[in-house]
Amino acid sequence: MSIFKTTTICMMMICSVTLWGCSKQVPEVEQIPFVMVTQPSTAHLEQQSYAGDVQARQQTALAFRVGGQIIERYVDVGDRVRIGQVLAKLDVQDAQLQLNSAKAQLESAQSAVKITDDEFKRFQQLLPMNAVSRSQYDVAKNQYDSAQATLKQAQSNYAVAANQTGYNQLVANKNGVITARNIEIGQVISAGQAAFQLAIDGERDVVIGVPEQAISDIRVGQPAWVTLWSKPEDKFSAYIREIAPAADQSRTFSVKVALKDAQSLIQLGQSARVFFSNTTQNTLSVPLSSVSANDNKAYVWVVNTDQTIHKIPVTLGAYGRDSVPVLSGLNANAWVVVGGVHLLQEKQKIHPVDRENRAVTIRNETGALATHPVGEGS
Repeated sequence: MSIFKTTTICMMMICSVTLWGCSKQVPEVEQIPFVMVTQPSTAHLEQQSYAGDVQARQQTALAFRVGGQIIERYVDVGDRVRIGQVLAKLDVQDAQLQLNSAKAQLESAQSAVKITDDEFKRFQQLLPMNAVSRSQYDVAKNQYDSAQATLKQAQSNYAVAANQTGYNQLVANKNGVITARNIEIGQVISAGQAAFQLAIDGERDVVIGVPEQAISDIRVGQPAWVTLWSKPEDKFSAYIREIAPAADQSRTFSVKVALKDAQSLIQLGQSARVFFSNTTQNTLSVPLSSVSANDNKAYVWVVNTDQTIHKIPVTLGAYGRDSVPVLSGLNANAWVVVGGVHLLQEKQKIHPVDRENRAVTIRNETGALATHPVGEGS
């Protein structure tokens, strides 16, 4: 072996020994985190909330009673209208022609009645004198009766034609706000086709969608309160007025929540959130941030008397807005870790603190139920 190779090997061995010595000189520092803990709540206040929008309790579709071409449109979405206000007009040329025809038929029928009436009266005078036969009298009477029937038909046709002409104007039947418009000038529509959607002035509802797994928890008449996205600090008293009997395509049930007051302060279409509260006694609950899961099995971390933590499997109820009920697996006196539960390890020692950042002393054995004492593995 050459002198150069021997020197190189020696230098590598010296460096290795030096680095090994340096690594032995740096002690491993154990990190002891400060962890927030809390005790389960024994009265679980389950607060559920759902987003929705403000709608008028009563809405109606406005449509022309006859078909035709739109020639005028006076309102648009968002406009406020009042009873009797004209909203749109149809072209009345065809309707006017029909009215003129019906008027001519009416005048003809009136003339026929006048002629047959005079003829019948003459036959009535001549019959007692035997100047006309009975058959001639009957013919005159039948002609008079037929003319009277034709007159009534012509009068009805004229009235219908006159109404058809008047129906060319679409008039608001209630005070309210236009929420939808389905017509344009020049469009040809059929009779009964919706032209506008009118939200009638009056009481307001907040319409929300409740999933099928939660619909059994609410009922008609249940109290609630509403907040607006534009005014989250204000709360408005409300109650459930109506629950849809069937779910829609999104598998949610439409629920209408009626506002009790402040109707004038709430505008149509505003974004709102509806809150419900259900208090269940003798049910433990923990914050949502205390719960984690492994292999689809939920667990929480509880603190032992020596300030080490232990994982306990739990059975949970329906998740609420901020907390979740614990149906089994947890003692009411346990101190449960809040937040960062996925970063902790079994038997890890911590410094427990409360929400006010004050140190917590674990004086009593807490954690699992009597059948699962603290300290055993999960």
